[in-house]
Amino acid sequence: MKTVVITGSTSGIGLGIAREFAKTGKYHLVLNGLESNGAEIASALANEFSIQTFFHGANMLAAEELRDMIQQTCNRFGAVDVLINNAGIQHVSPIEDFPDDKWSAIIGINLSSAFHLSKAVWKQMKEKKFGRIINIASAHGLVASEFKSAYVASKHGLVGLTKTLALEGAPFNITCNAICPGYVKTPLVEKQIADQAKAHHLSEAEVVSKVLLVKQAVKEFVQVETLGRLALFLCEDSSGTLTGAALPVDGGWNAQ
Repeated sequence: MKTVVITGSTSGIGLGIAREFAKTGKYHLVLNGLESNGAEIASALANEFSIQTFFHGANMLAAEELRDMIQQTCNRFGAVDVLINNAGIQHVSPIEDFPDDKWSAIIGINLSSAFHLSKAVWKQMKEKKFGRIINIASAHGLVASEFKSAYVASKHGLVGLTKTLALEGAPFNITCNAICPGYVKTPLVEKQIADQAKAHHLSEAEVVSKVLLVKQAVKEFVQVETLGRLALFLCEDSSGTLTGAALPVDGGWNAQ
């Protein structure tokens, strides 16, 4: 059995990815997130798929808590084989009105947490000569949109971190890749729809068709199961030469 740590995995994309890993029966699962019933969510996955799970409520803005999550995981399961940096937040605002505290929080949660966690697992992955780090970036890690200065900056930074870790990890069979989804129907996107509706004076249905999916050639939300299966593929032994990539799963957005 291998062990996977997934941040922001008690809801949305993270939980969807966690379910895909749980279905295989090949991974111990460490969940993390803001939901108050996080431990119950982890236990439910353990019972449904007959695997071992563990919940840690580490705050993505607290480096010492992130290090503790990795240490507790190692104490329970021996090592971290796969790290999936998924936790993220969003705020939509014109630059002149963008709150300073929102900028700091978005950079901290979306980017700095991935740095701290990758640093925390690095030594043991080098020693084992195996590691898989997957950063859930965004189509906005490759292109920009208005009113998302912090989010776009954080996701572009995450793609840059991915490439650096791929180069450093190559001699040790540690790969690092970024998955760059288009829009997935998650609580984060639901909030974005409401924010965009307010900013553009549109109905929420109009936001989906005229704002969110307008740049996607395929006018459908990305399925979270697709992201989970791609993450599983990146973790295979046979994927050792696939590293440093920013893989768009965005309905053709980046093909334009």
